[in-house]
This record gives sequence, C-alpha cells and structure tokens, in this order.
Amino acid sequence: MKYSDINGVTIPEPESYKDCVELVRSDYYRICGYRISSPLKLWLYHFKSPALGFLFYYRLCKYRGLLWPYLRLRMEKYKRKYAFQIPLSARIGYGLYLGHDTSVIINGSAVIGNNVNLSQFTTIGSIKASAATIEDEVYIGPSVCVVEQVRIGRRAMIGAGAVVTHDIPSGCSAAGVPAKVVNDSADYSPFNPYPLPTAR
Repeated sequence: MKYSDINGVTIPEPESYKDCVELVRSDYYRICGYRISSPLKLWLYHFKSPALGFLFYYRLCKYRGLLWPYLRLRMEKYKRKYAFQIPLSARIGYGLYLGHDTSVIINGSAVIGNNVNLSQFTTIGSIKASAATIEDEVYIGPSVCVVEQVRIGRRAMIGAGAVVTHDIPSGCSAAGVPAKVVNDSADYSPFNPYPLPTAR
C-alpha cells in the first residue's frame, strides 16, 4: 500500500488486490467491530447488505488487475440498483461507513479521510471538479449537501439536512441551511474506528 497526502489528509492507494482486501476489511471492521481475516468470509459477508456489497466491489476496483472488468460490472450493478454514485476517482481512506443501503452521491474530486460515516441521501458535489475535503472521523447525517471546495475538520458532525457551503472546524457540530456551527466542543468519536497502520 502506498499513501498520498492530499490536501492534508493521508489516503491509502492500493497497489495490489491484497491492498484492496485490506481496505475491504477496514470497511467491514466499522460494521462488526472485529477484523475478518478469511477472504472467503469477506466475500460471504458482502451479501449482508447492499452497502457492504457495493463497498466490496468498489474497493477491489481500485486496482486495475486481471479481474477488473468483472469487478467493475459487479460494482456498476450495485450503483444502478441502490444509487451509490461514488466514482473510482474519489480518494477515500480506511473504514468508510455507509449508514444505509441507498443514495450516496460523491463527486470524483472529493477527498474523504479515514473512519468517516456517510448517511443516506448525502451529496458531496461540485460543478468545478473541486469538491470537498473531509478529514478523518467525520460524521455526516442524512440528506446533507456539501457544496464545492469546503473543508470539514476532523471529528466534526454535520446534522441532518444541512447544506455545507463554508469550512467546518475540527471537533464542531454544524446544522442548518446554510450550515452554521452550533457546538464547538462536540467531542464526537466514531464507533468501531479502524486501527490505522502506523507506517503511513
């Protein structure tokens, strides 16, 4: 696995299917709270929900190996059926948690850190191909729109239905249209955060 610093956020970039499987494990860890070691169990686990199924194929598609055409077809099936519009060009860290089994739209230029929670009907958009940077351990509630090149700081919380048009500082809660900070000491901590590798 290699790592890139993108807008101040460390993003893993897989260089093999083994690296892709590690990213799948990180997503599943957020759900079940323990590490699944067996590749067979990983494959079986992806049937538990459409969100897990999408993430399984999405992560494996991050490496363009021999299986890429088949994996891409499987991922596209989940995209069309459950409205997960997350391009492979989006930069996403370890432990992405999709809160429900439908409707997440992310612009391909977005940067999403590690152990982030995204809820249903979330849109992270841009008309200028310069979408938001979301730092580690952020919670984004249902029906949130994050507009253009804003930055959401580490351990921030965005309330349901908010429209984020300005930067949100680390450790703050924001809500409303447009979103405003309503608590500057939210002290949010994600459940089952994936333990990040030390050699990053």
